Amino acid sequence: MPGRRPSLPLPDPLRGTEMPSFTHYSIVVRLPEIARRTLSENDFTPETAASIQQLIDEIPASPIRQLDMPGAPDAAQWAAYLKPYEGQNWLEIPWFVAEEYFYQRILESTGYFQRGPGWRQDPYAYQKRRGLETTAAEIQVLSERLAQLISETKTGEQMQAAMRQLLLVDLWGNQNDLSLWPAEPLLEPGEGQPSLQPVALREAQEHILDNHLDAVVAYLASLDPTHNRVDLLLDNAGFELVCDLALADFLLSGWQAAQVVLHIKGQPVFVSDALQDDIFQTLSFLSAQPGEAAASLAARLKNHHAAGRLILRADPFWTSPLAMWDAPAPLLAELAYAGLLISKGDANYRRLLGDRHWAMDLSFRQVVDYLPTPVLALRTLKSEIAVGIQAGQVPGDDSQWMSNGHWGLVQFSQQQTAAEKSRV
Repeated sequence: MPGRRPSLPLPDPLRGTEMPSFTHYSIVVRLPEIARRTLSENDFTPETAASIQQLIDEIPASPIRQLDMPGAPDAAQWAAYLKPYEGQNWLEIPWFVAEEYFYQRILESTGYFQRGPGWRQDPYAYQKRRGLETTAAEIQVLSERLAQLISETKTGEQMQAAMRQLLLVDLWGNQNDLSLWPAEPLLEPGEGQPSLQPVALREAQEHILDNHLDAVVAYLASLDPTHNRVDLLLDNAGFELVCDLALADFLLSGWQAAQVVLHIKGQPVFVSDALQDDIFQTLSFLSAQPGEAAASLAARLKNHHAAGRLILRADPFWTSPLAMWDAPAPLLAELAYAGLLISKGDANYRRLLGDRHWAMDLSFRQVVDYLPTPVLALRTLKSEIAVGIQAGQVPGDDSQWMSNGHWGLVQFSQQQTAAEKSRV
């Protein structure tokens, strides 16, 4: 039922006061560095530059303050979000609040919601563009392999094998997170980005610490494709978004889903999170690539969108500091009609878990039992929060395994959908 909380008691949220921790490092080092990089990559007015520099100077010791963002659609909500933390500094407030607040402060500085030089200008556009340009070769390979899978997949067994491949590629595409590092040639999981060859994909699975791939593929195969809807909570633009779009295209082209809903961000956040403009710019990039495969992928996606089968939706909740269980009831009720909800990336995973200190050996399903629909989390680990991992699975030879993006999770929890409940 929409609006209920996890059945387990809620542990404390992650905070920057915890030392040593990636959370502390993220606030003290990463956030100021992101702000500096944003300054260097944009031709801001002196006033905007000074405002961002002031933001840098405040982190981490200064108390946070209310936002000054007239015109922002969620200004009133943010005033309420921040009220409990007035007087606390960046390390004292919950980490998820601090990060979401940081990106709001960037938009406040640039005047994103006011008519003027920064109005509706994405301050991270350069990095997003580089995220496509530096992975053009990988995008070409993916487009060609996708076309082959669509043309050769005829049987149910072939469909499941193809889904395994695309879900694995979609998982490892999540390594490209521009809030962690600038756009650059792809890193391999563990060391390298998996190709679409079966041997490489099998090796990539060795870096998945909790792997429900077989269960989710079998579940997808059991659904009625003429009524099935798959929702994706998108994460990063760039190569990861191309992976997401490839997965959506396969679901729609192979009629494994009647609709795919892409949940996008309504304003720039976490540097590279996908906006509506990023999707259309990605389609334009694909259309301009040499060879037929990438342009054909773009054409199919445009046709899916025109036919109402590929749907883009933005909700202010996705740039809020709230846990998933605090989502507005209408949004949760809408998500309940998905046959499968796919949560991409670290920030969405943290939202699912409320960014709290759950015991790692708890099952994923135990924590997300509040959700009204089956959910699949595809996530490479980039923060010190995880469930579904037993002590023997911890990679002892990698001290940074929880935050370096070299390890992944494919976690599935099956709940009864609202559509199924309505048929009972």
